[in-house]
Formats: sequence, structure tokens, C-alpha cells
Amino acid sequence: MLLSKQEMLEVKGGALTAALFNAVVGGFKFIFELGQTIGSSISRLINKNFC
Repeated sequence: MLLSKQEMLEVKGGALTAALFNAVVGGFKFIFELGQTIGSSISRLINKNFC
């Protein structure tokens, strides 16, 4: 499907939604990795297993 220049100028939406979605996913990844790091640190402290 090809759009004319005028039709392309009238297209709205998409960019903000994708940017917001990527930011939310990035935040969840950060929280997950932080939890993994803290969990493994606690596990190493309890088991006294240091590398």
C-alpha cells in the first residue's frame, strides 16, 4: 500500500505508544536484573560461597 505525501502527513499515533512500551519493558528488565543480583548476593552470603 502506497500513501501520498499528504496522506503520510495525516497519519497519527504509533510512535508514542512504542516509546512508552519500550520504556516500561526496560524498567521491568532493570527491576528483574536487580532482583537477580540481590538474590544471588544473599545466596552467596548465606552459603558463604565467595568467588
